[in-house]
Amino acid sequence: MPSPWFSFSTLLADHPVALWLAALATGAALCGLLMLVLRLARARLDRLARSPGQGIAGAASRILLRTNWVILALASLLLAADLVGAPLPGRAGPGHLWFVLIALQLALWLDRGIDVGLAHAVAARGRTGSITATLLSFLLRALVWVIVLLAMLDNVGVNITALVASLGIGGVAVALAVQTILSDLFASISIGLDKPFEAGDFIVFGAVAGSIEHVGLKTTRIRSLGGEQIVCSNTELLKQTIQNYKRMQQRRIVFSIRVAYRTPVDQVAAIPAIIRARIEEQPDTRYDRAHLARLGESALEFEAVYYVMSADYNRYMDLQQAIYLGVMRDLQAADIALALPESILHLARRAARGEEAAA
Repeated sequence: MPSPWFSFSTLLADHPVALWLAALATGAALCGLLMLVLRLARARLDRLARSPGQGIAGAASRILLRTNWVILALASLLLAADLVGAPLPGRAGPGHLWFVLIALQLALWLDRGIDVGLAHAVAARGRTGSITATLLSFLLRALVWVIVLLAMLDNVGVNITALVASLGIGGVAVALAVQTILSDLFASISIGLDKPFEAGDFIVFGAVAGSIEHVGLKTTRIRSLGGEQIVCSNTELLKQTIQNYKRMQQRRIVFSIRVAYRTPVDQVAAIPAIIRARIEEQPDTRYDRAHLARLGESALEFEAVYYVMSADYNRYMDLQQAIYLGVMRDLQAADIALALPESILHLARRAARGEEAAA
């Protein structure tokens, strides 16, 4: 016995307008149902996103927000037309139409997913990450839409072989023409992902020393110690060996003092302890060693090593000055003289000519 729906469709087989009216009514009901389901799903995901450690739920909710209601309505109408048997106009079959709608919606979700993922990366990486995210977003979204459009054209029967070949040849030609720009763009991505430095860091490379002001898509701008702005290509910058002083966790300091040779041995033996005491009394320092290192040409040379537990250069200079002054006071109190550069000149008196002749 045929089903009532089948009998209904059979009765209206000669009335396509009536079938399409039935399809419109059924499609509207399906669309409303799907919209309700999506809203309930987003509300559930939003509630989960408020819990700690549920960032994926919030991301999924933002991706679902990119659902296109026109595509949803067309998909509902296509499903309803298939259910009631309404004839489709044109030569395109339902399979092709389904593929086009699904591909478009997937592209929209992927487009939003790229934005959500890169927004999370920007929040973690800061300003430099924002620049990299902008470039990556453009490249990834362009790639997604090119693939989707080619797949749609292929599905509807368009021969895309020549188109793909043309795109490949054109891409190679463009890449050769702008290879310097592309090199800087990819160097910018490398800086954003690897983060050898970021805005605010003090770096030294080659003869340049200064603070990073801005990392752009093509160039990096550095404010030098002299005050001028230095603009450097990202590619050339990454070819250099870069010293990043902003990320220095501690600074190793080596200094020496020179004491006169006439200093008694007992006093010489006490000098390392004097240096150590003055280093250890300073905050943010860690003593390493102090020794009589060399018997120089004109002085006894002591070498001391300590660490400053801060990357601040001004802080290091304040501590070094305090240590120098303290050591000088202690040496003065112990009547130990610091050596001055000196040289000894020996003079020999020449004998008189008469004495030379008698000899």
